[in-house]
Amino acid sequence: MHPGSFLKRRWRLVMLIAAAVFLCLLVAAAIGLRDNIFRAMKDPGQPFQTYEPPPQPDYADAANWALRPASREGGEPAYVFFIHPTTYWGGNQWNAATDKPKAKERLEQVMLPNHAAPFSGAGEIYAPRYRQASLYSFLTNRDDARRARQLAYGDVQRAFAQFLEEAGDDSAIVIAGVEQGGLHAVRLLQDEIGPDPDLRERMAAAYIIDSPLPLDLFDRQLSMFDVCDAPGEYRCVAAWSSARPDDLRTIRHLTVRPMIWTGNGDMTTVEDRPLLCVNPLLWSTKEDFAPARLNQGAAAAEGMEPTASPSLTPGVTSAQCEDGVLLVERPDQSEYRRPLSLGGRYKPAPFNLFYGDIRANARQRVQAFLPVLAEDLRMADPIEETVDLQRSPIKKVPD
Repeated sequence: MHPGSFLKRRWRLVMLIAAAVFLCLLVAAAIGLRDNIFRAMKDPGQPFQTYEPPPQPDYADAANWALRPASREGGEPAYVFFIHPTTYWGGNQWNAATDKPKAKERLEQVMLPNHAAPFSGAGEIYAPRYRQASLYSFLTNRDDARRARQLAYGDVQRAFAQFLEEAGDDSAIVIAGVEQGGLHAVRLLQDEIGPDPDLRERMAAAYIIDSPLPLDLFDRQLSMFDVCDAPGEYRCVAAWSSARPDDLRTIRHLTVRPMIWTGNGDMTTVEDRPLLCVNPLLWSTKEDFAPARLNQGAAAAEGMEPTASPSLTPGVTSAQCEDGVLLVERPDQSEYRRPLSLGGRYKPAPFNLFYGDIRANARQRVQAFLPVLAEDLRMADPIEETVDLQRSPIKKVPD
């Protein structure tokens, strides 16, 4: 072989190896910096003060409800007010319009079937579309992001007023919020339900899921509520935020950076404050390990009707509360793992590891609560009761 040809081939081999090494380093850097890349891509690039938000939704209009009973004359035993998680990642808006196509599709095809549907056995579900704050606004704590969350809550508050008007005065209510929805549910407890004795009396339970809730709020803004510490308790609050034991970045993201309402409309970080963790396999705040055999079933219900009953996979994961975080095992099934994508660790899960457990518990609490509420209403209205002894203010939830 000619010496020149040998050198050329060797040089090409060296160049190919160098290119492969460079490509590997580039991929590794992209993976390591993917969260920073995601944040940079989703920044609206303008201050909230000069931002023109989408039009305010009118909750008398059915188009602004993702879920709403066909009959709006009240009279059902129980109603669920469900506040959906984030489905708009960000880009050129701080808050998403209620009809933004991609966000709307994620809501209807992914989030409602997985996260709202478990509550359908507890009562008729109301789920408002609201000008949700973008996912980007939860990755920064600057003032713009706070304002985006405050605007989103304003919509939720107006939707809740419409919900109460349509649900009537005698039905039990369940509050459920997931991720961003959980944050807004906490403020509903602070602003609307807590100060109102009638609403407190009617609240069967509140579920705050994947939105960190500091325990010290129960000494202050949430002092009128109990923590749910047994499966059949009612008029109480259950909350948890989950992570894998080895995912230290997510655990830190849950325990340090998230913001919570202060009670006067402002926000502050959780700042390593102890968090409420109710284990959904035990429905207790104890830090006991709950083995996977107790798991009643996970669901990956993408594409199903919002309140359809999917096939459940029992025993998918164990769960244990530790330092305010619900630690869950990595499921063996790929459909119950978060997809690898930019910002994937911060996006709401496109599945529900505790679908069966939530479904059974929400129904259990409502069933235990209805006779109590019926008696309370009867005692509060003795004159009407004597006029019509056959009237029952609360109907039994059908089996």
